[in-house]
Amino acid sequence: MSNSSPARVIIIDDHPIMRMGLSQLLGALEGVEVMGESGSANEAVQLLESLGKVDLAIVDMSLPDRSGLELIKDFRVMDEDLKCLVISSHDENVYAERVLRAGGRGYMMKDRAPELLGDAVKKVLAGGVFLSPEMTSKMMEVFAGGGSGNPVSALSDRELEVYRAIGAGKSSREIAGIMGISIRTVDAHRTHIKDKLGFRDAAELTYEAIRWVESQA
Repeated sequence: MSNSSPARVIIIDDHPIMRMGLSQLLGALEGVEVMGESGSANEAVQLLESLGKVDLAIVDMSLPDRSGLELIKDFRVMDEDLKCLVISSHDENVYAERVLRAGGRGYMMKDRAPELLGDAVKKVLAGGVFLSPEMTSKMMEVFAGGGSGNPVSALSDRELEVYRAIGAGKSSREIAGIMGISIRTVDAHRTHIKDKLGFRDAAELTYEAIRWVESQA
């Protein structure tokens, strides 16, 4: 971190208590200043526009208006130098690689945040990539040709977002509204998900999506 001006950080998470906790933890780190926080992707974009230069964004994966992956991509368009660190309860086996592909610089599970937050922030601000040791090993296996071992990893980012929404009990119309796409496009994603994951029909797709979402809680 800089020895002169502190690193400017923003927090994006839809849970107020989580934002408060992260703000306190970050505020206790030397060389870090929390500039603001938001509970949605749209608010986060407005926050970044109002603040101008920000060094690091702490981003959750689940936001009420769109996914953290989409927000990271938006941030990268707005400021290619802005670094993003995801802190989420969602399985890093499914999301960590996607975050890196979207332009993020690190992924942490929320249950590890307190003891690792300082190390993660320091490493990302210094230009490195932060992942858990377990995830680093798994990604090395993937790069070596071992495969991910997780069928959900075969889904595209958009398909994964639809799959998660199905598991949360959302209808095609609701998903279309949240994601800003047509119902026909949602139904096309449903078909692709069903085919990729080998489900027999829409009922099995919904059942397995609900089970998967519950496993992420």
